[in-house]
Amino acid sequence: MSIVEELAARIPTASGGVREVTAPFTGAPLAHISQFTAEDVESAFARARSAQVRWARRSVLERRALISRILDLLRGERAALSDILQVEGGKARIDAVSDYGEAMLSGSWYARQAERLLQSDSHTGAIPGLTTTTEIRHPKGVVVVIAPWNGPIGIGAGDSIPALLAGNAVILKPDNQTALSTLFLRRIALAAGLPADVLQVITGDPAEIGDALIDGADYVAFTGSTATGRKIAARAGERLTGCSLELGGKNPMIVLPDADLNRAASALPRASFANAGQVCLTTERLYVHTSVLEEFVELACRKTRAMRLGASMDFESDMGSLTTASGLRRTSDHVEQAKECGAEVRVGGRPRPDLGPLFYEPTILTGVTTEVDLHVAEVFGPVVSVYGFETEQEVIDLANSTEYGLSASVWTRDIKQGAELAARIETGAVNINDAYTAAFASHSAPSGGMKASGLGRRHGAAGLLRYTESQVVAVQRLTSPDNRMGLPRSVHGRLMGAVLGALTHLPR
Repeated sequence: MSIVEELAARIPTASGGVREVTAPFTGAPLAHISQFTAEDVESAFARARSAQVRWARRSVLERRALISRILDLLRGERAALSDILQVEGGKARIDAVSDYGEAMLSGSWYARQAERLLQSDSHTGAIPGLTTTTEIRHPKGVVVVIAPWNGPIGIGAGDSIPALLAGNAVILKPDNQTALSTLFLRRIALAAGLPADVLQVITGDPAEIGDALIDGADYVAFTGSTATGRKIAARAGERLTGCSLELGGKNPMIVLPDADLNRAASALPRASFANAGQVCLTTERLYVHTSVLEEFVELACRKTRAMRLGASMDFESDMGSLTTASGLRRTSDHVEQAKECGAEVRVGGRPRPDLGPLFYEPTILTGVTTEVDLHVAEVFGPVVSVYGFETEQEVIDLANSTEYGLSASVWTRDIKQGAELAARIETGAVNINDAYTAAFASHSAPSGGMKASGLGRRHGAAGLLRYTESQVVAVQRLTSPDNRMGLPRSVHGRLMGAVLGALTHLPR
């Protein structure tokens, strides 16, 4: 029995029936995924709350040791997990390994840093020497992690692990299409010794269980579309529940006239077409200085034509297929509309049913006008539009012209100029001479978006501390600052004014 067949046979039952998912590479049935109801979700929350109390009583070192065992087991199952990610998501092998790698690298960073980040922290008291102030970190309770179908393990595990380290229970909600990989993660977690109800995987239709998930959560970590993120934020806000949201992107790549054009063009297959363009960080807008525009486009087209498309379960393919039929339709519709409005397809621009039902060629367009939807809309497919620019201010205005602000890249030999320009781009991360990996893989640094690209941050200290509540415990010795000590009010008031003035000069 293959690992996929084994997982499909062990999918937990729920009250809402089942949903068939198909393999993107072939269109053949892959698994029947149980669908939870709102009542099932409420039951899962009840079990999670009971388990979370016991989990939070364990020391950080105990929780860290268990998470480390999970990561060790995942390391040994890399090949099996990559197989699952490919067959359920249509990924090329390199993209499956990238998804796995994000889970491992972010998870191991949090495991190493958890004790330091979660320890009690001393602060300067109101009256130095007489006031002792300590900050304590408490878990939120039950955290809901809603993982996207394009990164079910990288995001699903990457967001769940810091929540678990902080002492929370986690309810992990994957997309039906990519539920098998998250079920595999839970199987590994149970084998490592994690209590069953501390990490639960809930599957189902968002229309059926979405409200129940948000209403039961003490915190929500969501990765997905901006439209859905707005709804989650609004519903969570009604209960004053915290949330972090990594949402859409329309990411610009800026090629300055002094850039190493071959290096920039060689990066494009990953910058724009990683995971068939189904990555929120990939480049969809490419701004090239007019003095090098045609030279760069020719280089980029040459590199793109050399890409190998296919459904191979090894590293022979550079790009796999799209994951869903709706994604293929959206990509095709965007390109066809652009062509009708005068855009030129420089490479690609058509589906490849000869390779599989959801394959679409990596596509470079020029001449895309402002009335075309893909000029501002996130395609989330293997399509990039190229535009020329003349001045630095012009390209800054163009880069900042959308509602999104997730990621950007600047390509130049002048690193100082690149850094100055980067600081003027309204995105959560800017990479210089790299597409997006340099920033995103710097796990000690926060990662997230500005504007309509989201709220909050994953990675770094912020990515773990978002799952905690901060409590301050202050001890006052000898006497309270409010004690008049028998003095007349006017004397006490003048004395307090003088003391407060003096305190402003002390280091705090």
